Amino acid sequence: MFATPLDPATLSVVLAGAVVAGFITGLAGFGTALVASGLWFHALPAAAVPPLVALSSVAAQVVGLIMVRKAFDWSRASPYLAGGVIGVPLGTVALAAASPLLLRTSVGAFLIIYAIYQLMRRGKRDIGVWGGKRADAIIGIGGGFLGGFAGLSGPLPLIWLQLRGGEPDRQRAIYQPFNLIVLTLASAGMAVSGRMTMAMLRIALLCLPATVLGAWIGARVYGGVSAHTFQRLVLFLLLASGCILLVQALAP
Repeated sequence: MFATPLDPATLSVVLAGAVVAGFITGLAGFGTALVASGLWFHALPAAAVPPLVALSSVAAQVVGLIMVRKAFDWSRASPYLAGGVIGVPLGTVALAAASPLLLRTSVGAFLIIYAIYQLMRRGKRDIGVWGGKRADAIIGIGGGFLGGFAGLSGPLPLIWLQLRGGEPDRQRAIYQPFNLIVLTLASAGMAVSGRMTMAMLRIALLCLPATVLGAWIGARVYGGVSAHTFQRLVLFLLLASGCILLVQALAP
């Protein structure tokens, strides 16, 4: 996969992607894949990027989860986690039969519309516990499906939890372990399928410390952000994520 060692310029781009992606994930609880892949696809062979993103995402999620561990509530998180476990293999199977282009375009457009609507909305109307744990499990299946299909496990449960309302720590204490489990399953699937090559793992050994450092800094910054500011930040990141997905999908 790597015929020659990375030159200093390429290595700088790879490490920059690791640090920035870790920081965003530590700050907001998601975003590793969209941030890192934007840089790594320009510096690394395309086949190396998905497994590297998966491993880096897991590392960043662990750091972020440690920061909100006191807010973790198993009874609230379990429907999402169970749904995610079901959804990942469904998405993986669907990947062989469907077009990632269509899904990325649709999800990108949805994220843009949702984020703009929420940013412009003046009043706040939460749905509370509407739908109960059954609805949470369905959202978990959907997030797992998107994770297995296109590495997009984060946006759906994150949006749903924002609609449910509550403190950022309580929201993150659900969608961060959800992302961690989905991404760990995705990493295991890539390892079984032979995509975790020794050459890629050597690059991962360089990236993971940078990702962890970035995630730690981002998590520290998150600790000083108000709930309102955090919600606005997440909406802007969802908007940026939607734009990145559309650009990736429509680029020649």
